[in-house]
Amino acid sequence: MEKLAILDCGGQYTKVIDRRVRELGVKSDIFPISVKSEDLKEYKSIILSGGPNNIGEAQRLNFDKSIFKLGVPVLGICYGMQLMSDYFNGVVDSNTKKEYGQCEVVINNKVPIFAGLEENQKVLMSHGDTVKTAPTGFEIIAKSGNEIAGVGSIEKKMYGFQFHPEVDLTENGMKMLENFIRKVAEYKEVYALEDRIETSIKMIKEKVGDNKVICLVSGGVDSAVTAALLIKALNPDNIYAIHVDSGFMRKNESDIVCENLKKLGMKNLIRENAKDIFMNAIVETEQGTIGPLSQETDPERKRRIIGEVFIQIVNNVIDRLGLDKENTFIAQGTLRPDLIESGNPDISGFAHKIKTHHNDVAVVREARKKGLIVETNSDWHKDEVRRVARKLGLDEAIASRQPFPGPGLAIRLICHDKTTEISITNEELDKLSEILDGTSEKGYILPIKSVGVQGDARSYRNLCLMTGNKLEFNWNELTSKAKEITDTIPTINRVGYILNKKKIHSQINCYDMRMEDENIELLREIDYIVTSTLADCKVNQTFAVLIPVGITKKYSIAIRTFVTNDFMTGRPGALGTEIPISKIETIVNQVENEFGDKIEFIIYDVTSKPPSTTEWQ
Repeated sequence: MEKLAILDCGGQYTKVIDRRVRELGVKSDIFPISVKSEDLKEYKSIILSGGPNNIGEAQRLNFDKSIFKLGVPVLGICYGMQLMSDYFNGVVDSNTKKEYGQCEVVINNKVPIFAGLEENQKVLMSHGDTVKTAPTGFEIIAKSGNEIAGVGSIEKKMYGFQFHPEVDLTENGMKMLENFIRKVAEYKEVYALEDRIETSIKMIKEKVGDNKVICLVSGGVDSAVTAALLIKALNPDNIYAIHVDSGFMRKNESDIVCENLKKLGMKNLIRENAKDIFMNAIVETEQGTIGPLSQETDPERKRRIIGEVFIQIVNNVIDRLGLDKENTFIAQGTLRPDLIESGNPDISGFAHKIKTHHNDVAVVREARKKGLIVETNSDWHKDEVRRVARKLGLDEAIASRQPFPGPGLAIRLICHDKTTEISITNEELDKLSEILDGTSEKGYILPIKSVGVQGDARSYRNLCLMTGNKLEFNWNELTSKAKEITDTIPTINRVGYILNKKKIHSQINCYDMRMEDENIELLREIDYIVTSTLADCKVNQTFAVLIPVGITKKYSIAIRTFVTNDFMTGRPGALGTEIPISKIETIVNQVENEFGDKIEFIIYDVTSKPPSTTEWQ
């Protein structure tokens, strides 16, 4: 069978490359970049993935350079292009201006890999270093402004892209990959995937047998698919569904979750109300004691506490049910992106941890090593899980349900400790003024930090706020300036636009904030206003974030919308088209009428992923 090898350099999108290749009808396997060339002799071509490292001596990944002597076509993506260019005597150096997010490049559509495409292409960039001089024997086939965005050698059948063709934000990326596979590498066969549902059911039966299994259910499509597959594969009497209400659920969420589980045919359903346990929990880690959650401000520590306590509660339920822990399986709806973003070493030896997911904390990894974790979705991305849900006959309300992270509202409440604030420099403020010069917008840099992903690595950087003429703005100019800000100012990874105030004549303050009943409930109510008002908009996710900034009031709210298929990359919903201005106006008016005594700014997150992540923490 014709096969393609993907060499993993630790990129966040390596598994996406794998999926795209399979969608194009070619069997693919992922290897670490350190794989020996003799192990690749059965493969007809090679793709080198992106990654968080650079090619300087301190960070360069070691690899078998004879892979370039196998005589097979090679496509290098981002870091993979840099490795290939360096090997063939190109010059790779750091860019003063980084590129994160969707960019426009000009391509040479006369070369085979760009056949059938227009000269101007929108692509996804996420890099700091770049190829300054094309490698020997290669020509420049794509440019981003004055920078090299692609190189190629028709004779060698080797190509390099500085951008990522595998993700949604590269609009014709699939065509580029198809050209590499069919026109450059000349694959003839079509590889048909096995039936995923039958494969999963077979796996569950073989792994669990007649043992008991605990199914962790949040109510989202991921855990619902896992629950439905378990019901098809096993005796329902052996399945125990546990829904843990942490106190951080959306409005009426737990009631809806439990009703849906009963409809699925789940016989043994347990609802654990555990808000006080989560809020007061103290956890022992390798670095010492952390907690209680009610006093933590660091997002990774918050995620770690919630993940550890979640499993502790599940273990308590197992004890209460009288089940044998050593022979009781735990099933959860873990997705491939969860494992990639958590820096799971079983998925990639080089990937950076972007944020810890509650379903991939240390205790889960230990149980996984013992073979006691059942993860039906761990090789799938969100859009694939939705397709499986529909094949299983799940209600569309579940199949299309918006994602809700395990830690829930806890990571949408941005805690802050003023004693850790780092002053904003005049250099940063001058750069911001220069970017916004000649526009109607004004900019403010705040020491409120959120999590991002830049150059395949985690970032935890400052928030920039822009003001303009409230709901009268040019959307394209707004997002273009947001991108320029995050590309140019390295301490910023997220930009928000203030919807309800035109000019700010006083200082914007940042306040101390911890997780308390008052602010959790405030976020829950405003999140309900945002999500219910935007429920029928053509975006994949909407939610609200509570931020401790204001002038005289200590809270502001951010509206986050997200358009994506794979949730590895995406962009905010476009105001005026995908998100009607009338709906935003409704949200602004309702929030100001009902919570105007507490909320200062109503902000719209205008940042893509990268450089930000979907969630703020």
